[in-house]
Amino acid sequence: MSKKLIAAIQEHAFTLDEKAFDTIMNAIGDARIVMLGEASHGTSEFYKVRAALSKRLIQEKGFKIIAVEGDWPSAQAVNRYVKGFDEEGKTARQVLSQSFNRWPTWMWANEEVAELIEWLKRENEGKDAADKTGFYGIDMYSLYESIDEVLQFLQENPTYNADLEMARRAFSCFEPYNRMPEHYALSTLHFSDECIREVTNLLTTIRSHEDLYSNDQEKDLNITMNALVAKNAESYYRAMMQDDAISWNIRDMHMVEAVGELLNYHGDDAKIIIWEHNTHVGDASETSMADHDMINVGQLIREKYGRDDTFAIGFGTYEGTVIAGEGWGEPLQKMKVPPAKFNSWEGQMHAAAEVDQVILFTEENRHLFNEWIGHRAIGVVYNPEFEAYGNYVSSRVGSRYDGFIFVDQTTALTPINSND
Repeated sequence: MSKKLIAAIQEHAFTLDEKAFDTIMNAIGDARIVMLGEASHGTSEFYKVRAALSKRLIQEKGFKIIAVEGDWPSAQAVNRYVKGFDEEGKTARQVLSQSFNRWPTWMWANEEVAELIEWLKRENEGKDAADKTGFYGIDMYSLYESIDEVLQFLQENPTYNADLEMARRAFSCFEPYNRMPEHYALSTLHFSDECIREVTNLLTTIRSHEDLYSNDQEKDLNITMNALVAKNAESYYRAMMQDDAISWNIRDMHMVEAVGELLNYHGDDAKIIIWEHNTHVGDASETSMADHDMINVGQLIREKYGRDDTFAIGFGTYEGTVIAGEGWGEPLQKMKVPPAKFNSWEGQMHAAAEVDQVILFTEENRHLFNEWIGHRAIGVVYNPEFEAYGNYVSSRVGSRYDGFIFVDQTTALTPINSND
């Protein structure tokens, strides 16, 4: 395998430079959905390259939505900042550090994202509301924050009293669990279906009343998305106690549903950039995840919108440093990323040329990159000494993505609070 794959990489890869960005933009073409991955949640270069691509997509191709693997309420504070709704007198660094304050804070409260957010704010200045680019979270860990958002909105708008009473009934199910979703998850082992029905009915009712809600500063979108989070988060935490694959699938299906809501809200011509980990944007049907009945955003987006309207780019590195924690909730650390295994995708990219590279996969060349091979994935929890045993996902890389960006030597991103 090695000589054949290395030769194919050498033939089809090109150096990652400014000219490469032109080539990538041409390959994206008229795609409506561009998914930008990352091999870790703590690598500076992945964030910087995604930001550079996003800026060009916004300026040259009219993209108006950035959707990230973050919670809706936290990202909404950033969205309000870049669109000039509020947060006057603050900086992007302040908004990010205050809104993304739950572990792992460094995923979005970092200097690399702060630079992009300040750019977005400047880019939006002087534009009509419909022409401004937004920043939205499509994840679903904000169960209680989203409940608070829905109740506060309905309490502040007495016109919707019927919805308020329904919301209070639906959310009463969650009151005994001290705002700890894991406690709710445990309780569902002996839980009735009434709570499920109440939350589902609430979302249906809110959607049916969307025309009544004010679209000033996207208030109508905000209540709908928070209700969607509450409904799907309830399902997610219930599934956590039953099956890992099922809970994974619920989360990724939620993110696809959230993408659909954002596209519908912004109109038929809306284009969206999605920032998520490779394990979400790289088509799961082309990985060993499929053997465990797991699906993901990349697979579902391709199936729903078609390959012509979607473009997925994976990211990887050979070695460097990364920000992560040794366990869930543990303090962040700057960790060393060891050299990738030689017989992995990253090891082969490095062996082909020890430089930053790009490969674009086409119908003519995909078959050259479709042998099964380990592809490295680093999460917010990372133990480099055990990497070889659990950080490689068997993949057919040529079909998993439409393009791949390889940064040979990478550095850890800079959490905002590290210098405060």
